[in-house]
Amino acid sequence: MILDWPDCTNVRDLGGLVTTDGRRIRPEALLRSDGHHRLTADTVAAIRAGGVRRIVDLRWAHENVKWPSPFAGDPLYVNVPLLGDAEYEIVPDTYAALLDHNRTQVGAAFRAVAEAPPGGVVVHCHEGKDRTGVLVALLLLVAGVAEEQIADDYALTADVRRELMVNTLEHLRQAYGDVAKYLADCGVDGQVIAAARARLLE
Repeated sequence: MILDWPDCTNVRDLGGLVTTDGRRIRPEALLRSDGHHRLTADTVAAIRAGGVRRIVDLRWAHENVKWPSPFAGDPLYVNVPLLGDAEYEIVPDTYAALLDHNRTQVGAAFRAVAEAPPGGVVVHCHEGKDRTGVLVALLLLVAGVAEEQIADDYALTADVRRELMVNTLEHLRQAYGDVAKYLADCGVDGQVIAAARARLLE
């Protein structure tokens, strides 16, 4: 569901997506957005007063300096950069390189969601598409949402092409077998995966 957060884009609640075994993502369990530096004061207050219990900011530290989060310093806010500092070749039309070269960071970000206090989690980066899209896709895969639905949801994001997520998920299968094996390479064990699944599903 698209959410109305004035001056913030790519904001939506992943609740309602159906899993392959007929379950659903719980409303308000997982939200995604772009950076929060443009949020209005009223929206910031409403988020603080609502059901969000963790905001996972995937941006680099230098982005936080240039565009500070209004939630920085709040107990609910954590900054977990999804990208490291290593240089590597970017392969066109896929996030394969992000998955392959940032496994430590991906593991830390996944745990930040899975181990959050009970309540809603907001995941965001600067534009709310690339880094956010990859982490949200991994979380939805763990919950049991079909790849087609994940790609369809990704395509709701402004300025993206659905094929990019399709290719990324295909790379994940071909290179790692499945999402659990990939996450194991990221340092995420079965207990953390189970915690993520439990918090996301109705």
